[in-house]
Amino acid sequence: MLDIRQGALIQMDNLGSRLKDIRLKSGMTLRELARQADVSPSFISQIENGKSQPSVATLYAFAQLLKVSVDDLFENRPAVPDAPAAVFDADSMTRGDLRNPSDAWLPSEYANRVSVVHPAHRSHLDMAAGVEWERLAATPERSVNFMKISYAPGAASTDGGEMLSHDGYEYGFVTQGTLEVTIGDETFTLHPEESLGFDSSIPHSFRNAGTEVMTGVWFVHGKCQ
Repeated sequence: MLDIRQGALIQMDNLGSRLKDIRLKSGMTLRELARQADVSPSFISQIENGKSQPSVATLYAFAQLLKVSVDDLFENRPAVPDAPAAVFDADSMTRGDLRNPSDAWLPSEYANRVSVVHPAHRSHLDMAAGVEWERLAATPERSVNFMKISYAPGAASTDGGEMLSHDGYEYGFVTQGTLEVTIGDETFTLHPEESLGFDSSIPHSFRNAGTEVMTGVWFVHGKCQ
């Protein structure tokens, strides 16, 4: 991992505990979630204990089964309705302050309009097979995900080549490397500076067939649950 400060590491490592907390609040047992997601109970246990990471497809499956958005899994804590508003103190948020501005503002009214996130404070999801997501903004809207994504050489969005589908639209822009995108029956290879948009209810998958890390900026609009 490249020069990630402690705050970002905590956010990434808490995926398992966030998943467990959301699962328990939903009343779903570990075995039932495993059965419905078509994975083993021991695999979910390993994820919840921080010993393993899910694939992109498995992450979407968990979100759908637990009736939360994928964005909820980025949070440092599960979303709580009617949480007390934080006080925004403009004088305390000086440029270069190492505190996370999104943490300072959430869930204040100001956070509904502005989110500024230092690279060291981005929420991370480090998934199986060399796939990483970094959330680029932390506004409370639950129907969007604005992310930096990276795929290591050979990494794919699913373990066995199966396709994903979910409500909404996706827009992507490649900044480094190449990304092979399969949408329905068509396959495209995106190079740096190339972009795409598509209806994500069409089955799709991503794979880095190149020899260098692929990075890009991704925007998913619609309820991913």
